[in-house]
Amino acid sequence: MTNRIDLNRVLEELGPRFAGRTDDLDASDAFVAENYEELKAHKVFSALVPQELGGGGATYTEMCAFVRGMAHHCSSTALALSMHMHLVSAAVVNHSAGRPGKKLLEKVAGSEAVLVSTGANDWLESNGEAEKVEGGYRVTSVKPFTSGSPAGAAFVTSAPYHDPEEGWQVLHFPVPTDAEGVVFMDDWRTLGMRATGSQTVRFEGVFVPEEAVVLRRPRGEYHPVWNIILTVAMPLIMAAYTGTAEAACAIARDRSVKRGGDAATPYLLGEMENLLTTAQLALDDMVRITNDFDFEVAQETANAILIRKTIVARHVIAAAEKALEATGGAGFFRKTGLERLLRDVHGAQFHPLTEKRQHLFTGRMSMGLEPIETARKPAMAAK
Repeated sequence: MTNRIDLNRVLEELGPRFAGRTDDLDASDAFVAENYEELKAHKVFSALVPQELGGGGATYTEMCAFVRGMAHHCSSTALALSMHMHLVSAAVVNHSAGRPGKKLLEKVAGSEAVLVSTGANDWLESNGEAEKVEGGYRVTSVKPFTSGSPAGAAFVTSAPYHDPEEGWQVLHFPVPTDAEGVVFMDDWRTLGMRATGSQTVRFEGVFVPEEAVVLRRPRGEYHPVWNIILTVAMPLIMAAYTGTAEAACAIARDRSVKRGGDAATPYLLGEMENLLTTAQLALDDMVRITNDFDFEVAQETANAILIRKTIVARHVIAAAEKALEATGGAGFFRKTGLERLLRDVHGAQFHPLTEKRQHLFTGRMSMGLEPIETARKPAMAAK
């Protein structure tokens, strides 16, 4: 059994070094490759894997705190890491419940394999097409937002397949990043989170063996798997943005103390603190609900997480904007560090579910309806 990882010590050692690289990476749109190598050397990618499977045995709460703390030093590293960690988290939950997950966890523990999610833009429908061939499927699709893909070992992805008997389904499966037909688009030129390597990846007839398919679900319908994914993913992802907003607010406090400000400055800082605290409280409650993976896998749990995700996203953006207002013109200069954090934190709004979609999801549940309206299937013609 491996020794239990001390994430606080790792953050203390690596954080300052990562911070020293942040500006250059942001300016050049370069991936945090060197940071990833150091995280691998410290076995961070396997930190959430149970010790009996060769991992670091960290708790989910500890990992959320690590991601949040890392964002104070390098928000792109924190966000990209959260994407890997939510896939590991889902595998831990599945393995604990007797579902497939052990093999993936052992792969991560054995080689610090980086997992890459493609699910942000797939949701219920998925995109692309899976064609049945001998021994498996040929998958053709385009997957954006693949955070960490330059260092990835495997994509955890999906594609729609029209089964001649069951109709439209979505197949879930891993794809090695070096598989034949995988094309990296190198198109990640963005407003913020520029160093996450979240480029678009194209699958051009990639072969997926039948035995690699770990889940089949009806296309376009809300499946219970989302009650796991949403519950474990959103706290980790929002931890990265909360840490980013905390770093922005720290700059505003420091600059305001040094320059003194005017009569309005305490009011601006007071408003900033309220906004930041609202985000922090919502994030802390998300982590509480997930309860180190001891949560009820249910729509109600996912709904509670999504409500708080919207609260966090809205308030980290507002807090960072207020930090800029409190800092004044100095915050407009890159050398202050605030403008990058403000750009980065705006990414929070795009993670699923986006605000209006969350309102719809929650509102339907409040009315006793299914959270997602399923498209009506055409009635069979009368004979």
